[in-house]
Amino acid sequence: MKRDFAFQHYKISGSSLIEKTVAGLKPLDPEMMKKAREQEDNLTKPLGSLGRLEELAVKVCGIQGRIHPSLRKKRVVVFASDHGVVSEGVSAYPQEVTAQMVYNFLRGGAGINAIARTIGAEVRVVDMGVSHDFGRIPGLISLKVRKGTSNFTRGPAMSMPELSRCLEAGVELAHLAKKDGVDMIAGGDMGIGNTTSASALFCAYLGIAAKSVVGPGTGITPSQIRHKAKVVEKALAVNKDSLSDPMRTLAGLGGFEIAGMTGLYLGAAEKHITVLVDGFIATSAALAAMKICPAISGLLIFSHLSEETGHKVILEKMGVSPLLSLNLRLGEGTGACLAMAVVEAALSCHNRMATFKSAGVSEREK
Repeated sequence: MKRDFAFQHYKISGSSLIEKTVAGLKPLDPEMMKKAREQEDNLTKPLGSLGRLEELAVKVCGIQGRIHPSLRKKRVVVFASDHGVVSEGVSAYPQEVTAQMVYNFLRGGAGINAIARTIGAEVRVVDMGVSHDFGRIPGLISLKVRKGTSNFTRGPAMSMPELSRCLEAGVELAHLAKKDGVDMIAGGDMGIGNTTSASALFCAYLGIAAKSVVGPGTGITPSQIRHKAKVVEKALAVNKDSLSDPMRTLAGLGGFEIAGMTGLYLGAAEKHITVLVDGFIATSAALAAMKICPAISGLLIFSHLSEETGHKVILEKMGVSPLLSLNLRLGEGTGACLAMAVVEAALSCHNRMATFKSAGVSEREK
């Protein structure tokens, strides 16, 4: 159902929802992680034999601040929006596909719907700025800022008040998830042209050349990729005065759905919800969150290595290692949803395996 949210505008020196969220966001709990590590080492297995599953379990303990974390409910929030830069010819698909896919999500016919059903996760669909009038549709959360961002080769993609609205929408969706008992959450994306926006953000935040980041997106040709890189370079030049500040960078180069995801990550992390980051687009939102609030860096779980050009280099520069590598490049939160099953398995081992003492199994000889 459609929900109404109250928004506040971003105030650099005020007490906006975003500033309160950033101020309240705490890093991993080291004491709890130490206890979790001891728990892992006492389970009936050789030390370290469950590899990254052990690391995941310890991390989730640090996120939730509990020795036996709960994963009762899983949710994927798919943010949808259109991009003004599509007019520059950067996509293989027309802009109306964004709205068409929103209908597909609501009917349960998309990839994320199929995967979410398989692992028992909920899917929520949010209209942040699709260039279409949906009316009141059951299942669609309507938080439209306007019908798509501006063409960022001519100026900022959005204003600072619009950015504030997107970020705070994401935070409030995280708060709603907490009230609903969600323990693990992921952001998904839908927006024709959004790989161009994400690429520009990576270039601005990490100092990477456009040709090293820009890829085929929805499946454009090599000549179109070269054109797309030039579009990103132009956007960076036009918005150069904004690129020294992470918030203004996100406003200048981001999308409404990317900014919404950024807010979701910040809000969920502040509420001690386990956050999984999806692929290329979602990583740009995660990077924006890390630039706005460095304390979130250790709290995010990066789910998979996207097939999109540059994602490996980007993740390496960010100093993170994804869980999966399945040649995915769909978006929608699909990779993050798959990774939820891995995190759930890690927690199941941590919470349910017997210790050497309780099972009566001899420990390793000293």
